[in-house]
Amino acid sequence: MYYIPYYGNMPMYNYGDQLVYWTPPYQTGYANRAEPSRFSNGESIVLKDYGAQPLVINLENAARQNDTYRTALWTGKNLQITLMSINVGEDIGLEIHPNVDQFIYIEQGEGFAQMGPSKNNLNYERNVYENFAVVVPAGTWHNVTNTGNIPLKLYSIYAPPNHPFGTVHVTKADVLASEAGYGQGNE
Repeated sequence: MYYIPYYGNMPMYNYGDQLVYWTPPYQTGYANRAEPSRFSNGESIVLKDYGAQPLVINLENAARQNDTYRTALWTGKNLQITLMSINVGEDIGLEIHPNVDQFIYIEQGEGFAQMGPSKNNLNYERNVYENFAVVVPAGTWHNVTNTGNIPLKLYSIYAPPNHPFGTVHVTKADVLASEAGYGQGNE
């Protein structure tokens, strides 16, 4: 016989004068919850840089909807989220961010991630697939190549931000043209 575990509704955290209560899973309606960025009328998510304003968004939907090489979705003082779509057989491009940590999350497709201490010594290599994360410490050379047969859709989080507010690069050629001489570490 299956028993529902006993859950007490006790204050879990105290933020100043506000008590926060934990709700048992069977009371949340988890399976039927509405996701903030899914619109019942089928509208798509507006892909733009929302700046340092509060934002609730379904990153999976946003990443899958994005068809540009890179679009900045949110740029704050200490963090930036970008969306990327890498065409079949293409790559992000070998790069290094000396003072920026990077988190890359694969939403669709498959690829090959490489990292290392120098551009000639990429000694850390892994195949990556949907729902895989690639964590790139500051000062690490890295690249991700689309090895699948569909566009590689991902989002990337930079801390601190790595691109100017509102960055949109439709193609990889746009990136190379815009970053020439700006020290982005692309080579």
